[in-house]
Amino acid sequence: MAEESPQDNAPTAPKAIFRVPGTALLAVLFLAVCVTPVAFSLPGLPLLYLIPLGIGVWVVRTRTTADADGLTVRTVFGKRVLPWDSLKGFSLTGKSKVIAVLGDDTKVALPAVRTRHLPVLSLVSGGRLDDPSGQLSEEE
Repeated sequence: MAEESPQDNAPTAPKAIFRVPGTALLAVLFLAVCVTPVAFSLPGLPLLYLIPLGIGVWVVRTRTTADADGLTVRTVFGKRVLPWDSLKGFSLTGKSKVIAVLGDDTKVALPAVRTRHLPVLSLVSGGRLDDPSGQLSEEE
């Protein structure tokens, strides 16, 4: 019988990953099928396959990860780590998108994060961010 180490029973810090749903890859596959008749009609047109390939890379790579240390924003071409202490707040757009505002008023878009995710960000931040919706308050 295997013994449990103290690390096995340690509570894990909450972590939230916000990304484009994987079912979006079905649309990419459909686009690739639709491009096929056109791609083989003339020389050079097989380059049209780069469009669904690029969209597929975007779907798989783009995400925002929130953990106890802060936010990690990953895009197609880069990654940026935003510690909770560097955040001044969030800016909301008309389309329910969330933008992180840093202490120096720099704005960083948070891919796949919407206003409905703000209570989750508040919970993961460990109280560093207030929940604007009031869903996590302990009032009766």
